[in-house]
Amino acid sequence: MRLKTLAATALAGAAVLFTGAASAQQSFGKAEDAIKYRQSAFAIAGHHFSALGAMANNKAPYDAKAAAEHADVLAAVANLPWAAFGPGTEGGKAKPAIWKEKAQFDEKQQQFHTEAGKLVAAAKSGDLDKLKAAFGPAAQTCKSCHDAYKNK
Repeated sequence: MRLKTLAATALAGAAVLFTGAASAQQSFGKAEDAIKYRQSAFAIAGHHFSALGAMANNKAPYDAKAAAEHADVLAAVANLPWAAFGPGTEGGKAKPAIWKEKAQFDEKQQQFHTEAGKLVAAAKSGDLDKLKAAFGPAAQTCKSCHDAYKNK
């Protein structure tokens, strides 16, 4: 039940944030605010992504309902961190290359959105084989971006 409450809260918060996505970049008073925002969004997405991965990799029992709930949260927060990578938000674990190679960073972001969308659909299908098939490519987009743009 707690996961369902978290999912509902995340979805509600995301709905509010999506309405202001275009102006979100301007709402960060300091780079530190943007860094905290994107790190928080990535932490939430990572938690739910990991839960799906555990099921896809047979490290946790498959539960179709839980997979769909994790997918709902992932879908809600997957778009959030990107607004916090605007000019003047450098720092944290983000490499300076993000701001120097904006087109390449945006391409990796799009690849993530595409594969995460497939993962969400697979998780909501109730079919473990579909979840397994979608998880690897989605995880690869995360790894690719982390390798290129995240300091260890």
